[in-house]
Amino acid sequence: MFGEPHDIPREFPEYSDLIRHLHDNDSEFQRMYVEYHALDQEIRDIEQNVETVSDFYAEDLKKKRVFLKDQLYDKLRRQKGNHASSYS
Repeated sequence: MFGEPHDIPREFPEYSDLIRHLHDNDSEFQRMYVEYHALDQEIRDIEQNVETVSDFYAEDLKKKRVFLKDQLYDKLRRQKGNHASSYS
């Protein structure tokens, strides 16, 4: 929804334990997670008129956020499959 946070734990609640584990133990996941969170915050600021930018810039940010979200989800899905009993 417009102006609503799209943070990773809220987007993928079924992976909450694995998200915490990877955030604490996987530097690549942590880097993507931090970048995703920063993009999400900037997009919310734009949508709530806290920050004024061009439509092109805002759409570019949203595309980057979707790309990172897909990467994070893929990593979560692969890790969950590798360690199904550990994070259920």
